[in-house]
Amino acid sequence: MSLKFSFKDENFSLDRLNLPSRYYLFKEKENYIKLLNIGEGIFPKDRIKTNFKLDNSNLIITTESATKIYPSNSKFYSINLIDINIQNSSNLEFLNDELILYKDAKFIQTFRLVFDKSSTFFYTDILSNGRSFEDFDFTSMKIKNTFFENDKCEYIEKFDIDGLELKDYVKRKKSSENLFAKVYIKTLDNETFLKTLEKEEVFTFTYSKSKKLIIGVLSSDNMAILKEKVSNIWDIYRNTLQKNKFNMGKQ
Repeated sequence: MSLKFSFKDENFSLDRLNLPSRYYLFKEKENYIKLLNIGEGIFPKDRIKTNFKLDNSNLIITTESATKIYPSNSKFYSINLIDINIQNSSNLEFLNDELILYKDAKFIQTFRLVFDKSSTFFYTDILSNGRSFEDFDFTSMKIKNTFFENDKCEYIEKFDIDGLELKDYVKRKKSSENLFAKVYIKTLDNETFLKTLEKEEVFTFTYSKSKKLIIGVLSSDNMAILKEKVSNIWDIYRNTLQKNKFNMGKQ
């Protein structure tokens, strides 16, 4: 199951579409794509690939709704692979809905973003604690996120954790905030952007090793509030690009 596309000079090209991977492209003031739900979620043995390239183009992309990862009673994982390349003053704004890992779920995700000096991006992931009657009851979650400026790795992170470990971490934190969002940002002036966040009393963001990226964590005990926090950071980001707020039609 795979989806591959590109934008060059703001013009869209679909290179590959293997059902049930699906998308919807809105052509209004800005390029906007919704990745539509694959059936009811991602099941064991499913291998979902999303690959796209931006060349002198702008794109806002999001998921249609939460990504549900179904239980696995075998050795098989649900797998999600994302590979992106942005160049020549491109701008990417990729906002995921929450990831919901069901009880006994096994999930692998690899995310790879290659960018050049002239391009900018805003990328988010949100992790819920599961369905309403579950609390980090998944079996295993393996995440690898890598960010390259051209051929040089700027930032890499790996998570290999089970639900019990995460549940224990939240308990040791002694906090009711068990919903998390991770935000990755590149602007043309990261130093000024980070100072802007601090003026807005957002202090959970910092630089990557070479200061090419800004990385932050947001948390809450309420999903709507957490998404509002992400949206507020996104508004600040769009303001640096001299863009107005964008309505993704999810209200």
